[in-house]
Amino acid sequence: MASGFFAILDDISALMDDVATTAKVATRKTAGILGDDLAVNAEKATGFLASRELPVLWAITKGSLINKLIIVPIALVLNVFLPVAIKVILILGGFYLAYEGVEKIIEYLFHRPKEGHEVVEESNESRNGAEKIKIKSAVTTDFILSIEIVIIALGTVLEKSLSIQILTVSVVALLATVGVYGIVALIVRMDDAGFNLIKRTQNKGWLAKLGHLLVNLLPVVIKCLGVIGTVALILVSGGIFVHNIDYLHHMLATWPSFLKEMAIGFVAGLIAVAILTIGKKVFFRG
Repeated sequence: MASGFFAILDDISALMDDVATTAKVATRKTAGILGDDLAVNAEKATGFLASRELPVLWAITKGSLINKLIIVPIALVLNVFLPVAIKVILILGGFYLAYEGVEKIIEYLFHRPKEGHEVVEESNESRNGAEKIKIKSAVTTDFILSIEIVIIALGTVLEKSLSIQILTVSVVALLATVGVYGIVALIVRMDDAGFNLIKRTQNKGWLAKLGHLLVNLLPVVIKCLGVIGTVALILVSGGIFVHNIDYLHHMLATWPSFLKEMAIGFVAGLIAVAILTIGKKVFFRG
């Protein structure tokens, strides 16, 4: 009986070793998309009152965890019974990401409010309503990016047993959520950390200088993340199309992959924006 118990422990230990190895490989494969996920979600998690940053971020994190709980089992089942559905879902998600990225660019270029207008509009808007809208948008975008992360992770363990597939994909999904939103939390609280350093050192010494640096750096970081997040949306969408549509994979073969995916993602975004704009005018007139 004791020998049977220790045999089970040996099996579990061996399984965990295999999962640790496969999870390491899968995490390395998803590093690029995780970086894009970080940029996109950091940009979406900013722009709130300081007192609301962490509650909003926690709401988005919970939404991300729910996304993973939905996506992981569905991806595993579809991979067994209907693998073509995964490709269709990825392509539809690619159009959504492309739309979000290009829509941001169009909004910035052609619909920027006049100076002072945005502040007035914000003050007249319900804070709770604004938060819910932004949280919903962030969770929706996270859902698409999570699909990409889960599919890439699953692709690294297709030859393994089902138990290793389940554990590996689950570990990568959990690490993606904890890692990405943990870093986002550090970013959005950068200025508070700076203020605390300044206060505790009574604005003296190198720690106070570090505090001023953190405070002054946060607006720059947020602006950079806004640009990087927009580029990431378009780039990820382009990558989805290139890797899942054979014609596009062989198109523009002499172009660097970065430019090729960026161009295809941008064109897809323009198409999505045009379709939705025309659809709104046709179906929501008057």
